[in-house]
Amino acid sequence: MNNEDILTEHGIKPTSNRLLVLRALDNSCRPLSISELEDMMPSLDKSSIFRTLTTFRDHRLVHVIEDGGDSLRYELCHCDAHKCDDDVHAHFYCEKCNRTFCLTDVPVPTIELPDGFVMRTANYLIKGICDECCDAKP
Repeated sequence: MNNEDILTEHGIKPTSNRLLVLRALDNSCRPLSISELEDMMPSLDKSSIFRTLTTFRDHRLVHVIEDGGDSLRYELCHCDAHKCDDDVHAHFYCEKCNRTFCLTDVPVPTIELPDGFVMRTANYLIKGICDECCDAKP
């Protein structure tokens, strides 16, 4: 499926800015902050990127990750646009390089909620030092 089809499937009108942001997220191997996206796309200003990400979030195209650092991170959601979130996975925040990584192969515990509570999303975050920073010379 091409990027225009992905946007249309999620009820989002394909514009050039939205396609640029979608392409950047799709090409990334990890969740990105607005600042990182801004560095990757100098033709877009921060407010345009923020508006695009807000639209993507509202239409269930991205996950918003609270990384425990100073910013939110965004990654593409790989679940159906109209179903509840079945793309739950853990994330790792490196306290040295401030990058956030998806840990899709790490099992996420099942949480039993009290009666009447309904989970819409979860943020499983592990903090520490990533493999690249552990191997780096001081």
